Amino acid sequence: MELHPLLVKIIDTPQFQRLRHIKQLGGTYLVYPGASHNRFEHSLGVAYLAGRLVKVLHNNQPELKITKQDFLCVQIAGLCHDLGHGPFSHVFDGLVIPQAKRIKQLRGKCQCEMKSNKKDLRTCMFPLILLHLDTQNSNFSVQWTYKGRDEDKSFLYEIVANKQNGIDVDKWDYFARDCHHLGIRNSFDHQRLLKFARVCEVSGRKHICFRDKEADNVYDMFRTRYTLHRHTIFEIKHFFIDDNNESSVLLSDEIFEQILSSTADNLKKSRDILNKIVRRKLPKFVGEARLTKNNISKLTETWKAALEKYKPTDRTVSLNAEDLPVYVVDLDHGMKDKNPIENVYFYKHVLKLSWKHIYRLNSLIPHLKCSFGSL
Repeated sequence: MELHPLLVKIIDTPQFQRLRHIKQLGGTYLVYPGASHNRFEHSLGVAYLAGRLVKVLHNNQPELKITKQDFLCVQIAGLCHDLGHGPFSHVFDGLVIPQAKRIKQLRGKCQCEMKSNKKDLRTCMFPLILLHLDTQNSNFSVQWTYKGRDEDKSFLYEIVANKQNGIDVDKWDYFARDCHHLGIRNSFDHQRLLKFARVCEVSGRKHICFRDKEADNVYDMFRTRYTLHRHTIFEIKHFFIDDNNESSVLLSDEIFEQILSSTADNLKKSRDILNKIVRRKLPKFVGEARLTKNNISKLTETWKAALEKYKPTDRTVSLNAEDLPVYVVDLDHGMKDKNPIENVYFYKHVLKLSWKHIYRLNSLIPHLKCSFGSL
């Protein structure tokens, strides 16, 4: 893998090297011993694939006028896209950050100000991440809001993180990497999809489209995403948050060992949890139920009522609702209740690409959204 010297400069920084110590799948490693890969190697892979896709588009469609600067900027975006990940990857997003939001609301106005002469920038990062998360899930805007490139090169923004339909090189890399390390069959061929990628103008904006015969391959991509999330979603979910640790975003997975070896009183609860994990005294997975909006509340009342009536044969055993944490997880094809295939454009094999030869599919993927509640 050859990388531009500027990319190497970025890689050789402490901020980027930190990704070596953040596992791609977080606590899944405690269940799947092969899942030891990290965000560092994934980021290198995304930068590489981003460059591959830009090169394919440039070679097949020189009229797009993709410059060397465009090529480099897209690779940098791929390289840096995971720099904000906290310890244990998405566990941090799903548990620590929501808890931090609640703490922030209780405290009121954030007291951290961006004054580098008075405060270390590190203590300001956490509130900034929370602010970013409040806005990052906004819908794909019809109005062009990006400042880096004009709308004429809108397709460049669909390479690393595609808000249009979710087909991007970030997923291509982690699908191949995660499936390999988890031992899951990957039927999606990103190399083939890469070969047939083209830029077409649709409704006045240029989008990355794919050859019509690749529709099944695109379906396999969304299905692979669902399968991966289904296999790894019920990882170890016990975590911690130290209210007084303002520099927590600088942490990596090494915090696991740091807490185990600490003697601080405020970390005792966290230390006890991690000691149980080390000794393999893990929480037991009781069961799951496929939920709908109509039966979530009903199911919650049902199992709590059943628990109150339960009479254990061993009198030393006592159970209550607090002993059984429940996690409600949405499993879909990447765009919540929307069908992502409806936003994928395909082209037919013709001599010249134009809007007349572009079409969408809307029946390839069923509308599937499953919520699983684990007890």
